Amino acid sequence: MHGVPTAAKPAEVNEVNVFADQGAWHAYALPKVGDTASYGGFSGPLYIAQEYPWWLSRTFSRIRLSEGGRPIDLAAARRPVLTALPGLLRQSYDVDGLRLTLELRFASARSALVRAYVENRGRGRRSLDVSWTGELLRPATEPMKGAPSLAATPRGVAVGFAKVREQWDYLTDGTERFEVAHADPVRTTVKGDAYETRTARPVTVPAHGRAALTWTETYTFTEAERRGEQRAVAGLLRSPERAVAAGDARWRGYVAGATRGVPADRRRLAVKSVETLVTNWRSAAGMLKHDGVTPSISYKWFTGGFWAWDTWKQAVGVSRFAPALARSQIRSMFDHQVTAASATRPQDAGMVPDAVFYNDPARGGGNWNERNSKPPLAAWAVWETYRRDGDRAFLREMYPKLAAYHAWWYANRDHDHDGLAEYGATVDPANDSAEQRRLAAAWESGMDNAPRFDAALGAAMVENRDRDGRLVGYSLDQESVDLNAYLVADKRYLARIAARLGDRKAARRYEEQAGKLAALVRERMYDPSTAFFYDSGLASGKPLTARGRGIEGAIPLWAGVASRPQAAAVRGRLVDPEEFATKVPFATVAKSSPYFRPTQYWRGPVWLDQAYFSLAGLREYGYRRDARTLADRLRSSASGLLGDRPIMENYDPSTGAPLNSTNFSWSAALLLAFDGR
Repeated sequence: MHGVPTAAKPAEVNEVNVFADQGAWHAYALPKVGDTASYGGFSGPLYIAQEYPWWLSRTFSRIRLSEGGRPIDLAAARRPVLTALPGLLRQSYDVDGLRLTLELRFASARSALVRAYVENRGRGRRSLDVSWTGELLRPATEPMKGAPSLAATPRGVAVGFAKVREQWDYLTDGTERFEVAHADPVRTTVKGDAYETRTARPVTVPAHGRAALTWTETYTFTEAERRGEQRAVAGLLRSPERAVAAGDARWRGYVAGATRGVPADRRRLAVKSVETLVTNWRSAAGMLKHDGVTPSISYKWFTGGFWAWDTWKQAVGVSRFAPALARSQIRSMFDHQVTAASATRPQDAGMVPDAVFYNDPARGGGNWNERNSKPPLAAWAVWETYRRDGDRAFLREMYPKLAAYHAWWYANRDHDHDGLAEYGATVDPANDSAEQRRLAAAWESGMDNAPRFDAALGAAMVENRDRDGRLVGYSLDQESVDLNAYLVADKRYLARIAARLGDRKAARRYEEQAGKLAALVRERMYDPSTAFFYDSGLASGKPLTARGRGIEGAIPLWAGVASRPQAAAVRGRLVDPEEFATKVPFATVAKSSPYFRPTQYWRGPVWLDQAYFSLAGLREYGYRRDARTLADRLRSSASGLLGDRPIMENYDPSTGAPLNSTNFSWSAALLLAFDGR
């Protein structure tokens, strides 16, 4: 987490890793050793303009010490320590008989708490002048360039933001505010884009004693948030020790939960996974009514919203160390579940949208997506979260919503009503052509550009109509093996939930349905001649073997659908180096496939969610040694995973090279989930 930005607009994949906590919408990093101009401050902050990340400053609050008019130069410090620890960033400098230590934590969803400790290591009292300086890192082009404005306040300094509605770059309402407030009396002067804040009187540090300076850095979206946070900040500045103690205790709990039962050589990876997920945690704001976890704060398009199947997978991992956050993120998606009262899509009652963001379409939210849903893993997420803390009220709350979501798949995605569902697309203005509908259907699978969805290989769309002939959606002309295996699992988890809530009749019904669907998957989607599971043609009812083997064929093992002989055959493919046991195991497309491309998204790279399902499937059928061997190989071969590099979206199966987004949430979550089984 070291680095200082060079421009206000980050690269599409941010070049600096950052730290956030408590669901904050702003984040920080540490300077690098040797970047002396940034010593004494934390890089940034990176703030999220509703849906997009921007750097406010290289280092907005740099502390400066002087004595008798002579600056104490932090650049002269011997071996400064700049380190990220679970729950905080810390800097320490030994210079001129003093030790200066800076610690940044998040005390709330809107405020970072920063403390500077000045230790006097000498025998005489020291009288120090203390100041802070910073300047805006202004965007290069209008209208973003003119958005931030700097102003002095009685307690420090603030940045206001003008209203800018650039749909794909920068979204503000003119009420956003970033504000620094000091506990001690200060005076601030502003000149252009730069400011200086000084303590009203010198800070005296007794011999062998210590003085502490405290300030908060707050980012809010609305005036109501600002007023509420001002009250909270006043309390923080009066009693910072209480927030420090609470934060440290919370993080000790996180680390204990994530590392419980984990071998010593993997605990650092577990903690890195927690840090990744917590930094990607965003608190309720705008149209996001509950806290949730974004895929990555480090990638422009993954920053300001929540995705459905990401949420289901993330919740399973997060429940290991923070069940309340796991519950909240599940709620964050079901807040937007379509109901029969919907003015725009009543035919989709029960559906959970693919992606929800700070802005819905009525507010210009171009990233919001109701063109499709995502694979049905919500009941699994709810049950796994319940297993961690036994919150039966959560089961009662979610059960009818889960049942409605499950029923939607059969009402809108079973074209021929044979009990096998298809991925598809909604009746939506964006799905205005066969090609757009095919694209939405591929998105609904989550495996966007996988070969099995290629139009050139035969993937096409059909209309779905209700009993009255009304168009309710579209389906691919293929019944997908992963979707139907997920639906078997969904039925079984619904049965468990129903039984736990005392509805034994519903539990029996779901179990019976699961058995019938599992039999259909075994009969229609397994090809004995190639020893693998595939999607099946809607018209032919036969496996689509010509499109090659994909990792989706392992999902029947995770769901407990495969027969023992089928599982043994699939296990053979999963452990074969010429199939899926690549250098980094579980390539998304088999190495033997003519469509295998090791760096092309869902055409070869290793995604850790599919690795998780494959490993769990091997365990399910008793192949525990294989699972252990392949899991160890994955961790050691995926570049930087066991070291200090960020957890990636995916990896090159042939080389282990990192691919696409850094600091990716479901990768982190399922690393935790697999260790927690």
